[in-house]
Amino acid sequence: MNARHFLAVDLGATSGRVILAALSDDGIALDVLHRFPNRLVSLGGKYYWNIYALYEEILHGLTLAGQRRLHVESIGIDTWGVDMAFVADDGSLCGLPRAYRDPYTNGAPEAFFAERMPRREVYDRTGIQIMNFNSLYQLYAARREGSSALAHAASALFMPDALAYLLTGEQVCEYTILSTSQFMNPHTKRPDAELLRAAGVDPALFPRAAMPGERIGTLCDAAARRTGLGAVPVVAVAGHDTASAVAAVPAADERFAYLSSGTWSLMGVEVPAPVISDETYALNFTNEGGVDSTVRLLKNITGMWLLEQCRAAWTAAGRDYSYPEIMRMTEAAAPSPALLDPDAAEFAAPTDMPATIRSWCLAHGIPAPADDAATMRLIFDSLAAKYAEVLENLRKLAPFPIETLHVIGGGAQNDLLNRMTARACGIPVVAGPSEATALGNVMVQARTAGLVGSLAEMRRYVRRSIATKTYEPTR
Repeated sequence: MNARHFLAVDLGATSGRVILAALSDDGIALDVLHRFPNRLVSLGGKYYWNIYALYEEILHGLTLAGQRRLHVESIGIDTWGVDMAFVADDGSLCGLPRAYRDPYTNGAPEAFFAERMPRREVYDRTGIQIMNFNSLYQLYAARREGSSALAHAASALFMPDALAYLLTGEQVCEYTILSTSQFMNPHTKRPDAELLRAAGVDPALFPRAAMPGERIGTLCDAAARRTGLGAVPVVAVAGHDTASAVAAVPAADERFAYLSSGTWSLMGVEVPAPVISDETYALNFTNEGGVDSTVRLLKNITGMWLLEQCRAAWTAAGRDYSYPEIMRMTEAAAPSPALLDPDAAEFAAPTDMPATIRSWCLAHGIPAPADDAATMRLIFDSLAAKYAEVLENLRKLAPFPIETLHVIGGGAQNDLLNRMTARACGIPVVAGPSEATALGNVMVQARTAGLVGSLAEMRRYVRRSIATKTYEPTR
């Protein structure tokens, strides 16, 4: 077939991209038209996302696409999970969306369980891992602090839906992003009204549900003119970036686990229905939505956030290490005598991470790293060990044997961590694609356009389009 073109907007917690994808009989070609930072905004001790700046960057990327004079089939947007924007009666945003790293939700789950609904009931209703920044506790905390944005909201939109609204004027609540909230019923795939009322929120705040592949609307007149694209359809892809990434795992069968590796690491398996049991509750596993109504049974793990924050602190101190230097220093350093817990609460908020790591080690009676190289090695050793621990728990829960671990996302390019993970986990690690999120975003759009059919067919298309690298556990 002649090349068909799609635009993927892929936003992470630290950066964003607008990507032009060309699909043909030869496979998929991705062209990053625009790359831009995504920075937390600190105002009055609170953390926000600058959604207006993100919107302008997206428009700039779309304008670059318009300058190519190509026919674009559609546009899809994916972002991180849980965060929301509030929309007033007149259609304007009620300020900036609060960011999940804001500490205003610290202690909110425990207060919610004590005052509104028991912890186990919340988990049984949603199947979602208890984390203080889940949308349910954001709403509860916002109501408790008297948030004026929430008080004046006529609707609430998750981040990909909010950006699609700015582009089209249409409001939806996409399934995969809703599934991160801890107020979605995983069987009906709709908000749980009782949970929302317990948080002090009217369930009517959330607009109509949309499944991946559903058309939201078209670019509004102003955006169509400014970008030169015309009235291009905007499609609800798997709006949660991990759901998009998992849709692009190049697996040939179901006997795999995936590790979406970036600022966050998310390890899980794909199952046809939610798994909610005493065991998943005890292990704090989560059931999030995927393409084709699948469920991603997974665990959230702090990923390269630790290294990224250390690198920022070292750069501020005049020690600017490149990633190749970090890999060499880490591999040359001695194995860590003890490990830290990457998911410890102390590491969650922006901070002087090297100092926080040293303090955590001392508080837990283990040797603090002596220098930057030892800190790097401690992070890598601890992440590999954490991955092995979570994989072992997944083996107990999955309805099939796990034979391969697919590493997708930016971490697929981390040769050293992939080798360490294969050794720690004891199974082959298949790395790639690094652009899994964008590929999954595009493949959902391609299916809407009638170019591919099932999820398995989407994955076959990805397999023949990209190269992967396999790490054996003995290497």
